[in-house]
Amino acid sequence: MNGPVALWNWLVIGLTCVVSWLGFRSRAVEEKYIFDPEAILAGKEYYRLVTSAFLHANLWHLSCNVVSLYFFGPGLETVYGPQRFLLIYFASVIGGNLLSLYVHRHHEYRAYGASGGVCGIIFASIMLFPGMRVVDFYLPVSIPGWLYVILFMAGSFLAMKANNRGNVGHDAHLGGAIVGLLVAAALEPEAARANWKILLLVTGASVLLLVYLWLNPLFLSLRPFFGPGSRSSTRPAQRPSYQRESLKVDAVLEKVAENGMDSLSAKEKEFLQETSRKYQSRSQSNKPDSGLAI
Repeated sequence: MNGPVALWNWLVIGLTCVVSWLGFRSRAVEEKYIFDPEAILAGKEYYRLVTSAFLHANLWHLSCNVVSLYFFGPGLETVYGPQRFLLIYFASVIGGNLLSLYVHRHHEYRAYGASGGVCGIIFASIMLFPGMRVVDFYLPVSIPGWLYVILFMAGSFLAMKANNRGNVGHDAHLGGAIVGLLVAAALEPEAARANWKILLLVTGASVLLLVYLWLNPLFLSLRPFFGPGSRSSTRPAQRPSYQRESLKVDAVLEKVAENGMDSLSAKEKEFLQETSRKYQSRSQSNKPDSGLAI
């Protein structure tokens, strides 16, 4: 006798494949739905926090996420129901993108992919199925869930500090994983009590991460995000130089507001002084106050 079919998991996979295919064929579709901090914060296009999860860079990127959903999604949906599956998945997508939005609020940064939601499903499965073992694309053998959690969180944080080299959105992965596990724990408190060590580990690491990001708002270098190579985007758009400078000024001033002038490095102080002199010179000139070349 056949077991229950994880219908909603298949629908998410199908919709993701269709929208990704449309994005492969149309730059306009990609531009409208891709994750872009400036469009979200300044343009209030909040839908991008969700729609970017249905776009992918290429077939390999799409395949990795689809295969992961194929293996981890059905167990969660068939045991705990489609409502909990969908809630965990989309909460993880949004949670991962919110962390990415905070980290890259001063960067020229564009991204897409379902990895935040997928990581949330994997971490939720580890929480809800004690004793679970995990096989990853980069792990040739299965390992205990608790060990996977440790390796994943440590590796993602170190990769974030390395400025997301390799066009991988480790911040969205990490945020999605954390949110997925916490939502699963809230929905199933009995399972959380049975797996309290992993819950405590993830909660403690999450608090430390948030404290670290608050104390170090510029822990990522600004330079890598002002040119080609933004995470998962194979066709990044270059901003005008005056917009890049404005973003950098905002980031430095925010650091001053939160931690004082003494928190600035020598390079940051020099940049602030040069920018101040430039703006003072502009204010004393007779040229029109416009970003247009007239």
